[in-house]
Amino acid sequence: MTLRDLLKKRTYITLSAEAIKGDKIEENHEKPIIPDGMWRKCNECGEILYKEDVENNLWVCTKCNYHFRINARTRLNLIVDENSFKENLIDIRSVDPLKFKGYKEKLSKSESDTGEADAVITGVGKVNGIKAAIAIMNSAFMMGSMGTVVGEKITRLIEEATDKKLPLIIFTTSGGARMQEGIFSLMQMAKISGAINLYNKTGLPYITVLTDPTTGGVTASFAMEGDIILSEPGALIGFAGRRVIEGTINQKLPDNFQKAEFLLEKGFIDNIVNRKSMKDTIYKLLILHGVNNNE
Repeated sequence: MTLRDLLKKRTYITLSAEAIKGDKIEENHEKPIIPDGMWRKCNECGEILYKEDVENNLWVCTKCNYHFRINARTRLNLIVDENSFKENLIDIRSVDPLKFKGYKEKLSKSESDTGEADAVITGVGKVNGIKAAIAIMNSAFMMGSMGTVVGEKITRLIEEATDKKLPLIIFTTSGGARMQEGIFSLMQMAKISGAINLYNKTGLPYITVLTDPTTGGVTASFAMEGDIILSEPGALIGFAGRRVIEGTINQKLPDNFQKAEFLLEKGFIDNIVNRKSMKDTIYKLLILHGVNNNE
């Protein structure tokens, strides 16, 4: 059976005793059989897309180039060479230092839903043969919020990159600091920034890639501290929310405010790179900055 046959509507007519008596003919329309998960609606243009086509296009809309959010493992596979990534700190877990109501349940659910221990994957892998320290945040885990585990994993990765003289690449996506951990979460901003300051003395490049969304404390710290700051198209990037800013300054902000294209125009980021080109772009930047540890 072809896809066309699967979606074809079939119309037929039935006559009941009541319909004949009332000189009325009833039409029954059989609904097309559409398996769950076959289609995906674009959040930008509204186009209904065949899911397999979207997946083959690296989760980018085939009509308007909208970049769908993807999980950390999917992104990792797009960036590192096959079988080259060695993940670290797999087993550390968040605790509940403030005894925040419902936090343990949220952690458990996020871990169950994503199969991840927390909102970031860290390790060392190769990008077209060049070894690099890589961190990839995961918006599917409590909206990529930064708690103590996220801060600790990223800090230790930076320290490893410093010790082993490796280039550093961090993909960001986050709703900001994890409120359930209070000041413990906010401390991670300074801790990571301190580690980056020491890393800068190596003279090696630190590349950040901002993906949708990158907001709050992550934006206010390591996301915008890269030597080179890239972004995917259309990514939401900012610190405070749009409504908060408009309410504070009593002004209407531009429609594309806090979008990657707006930030590029204002000089806050260096370039916008399509997902298909991201790996090769990072590789070229590493080569351009004298990194060639290809084994």
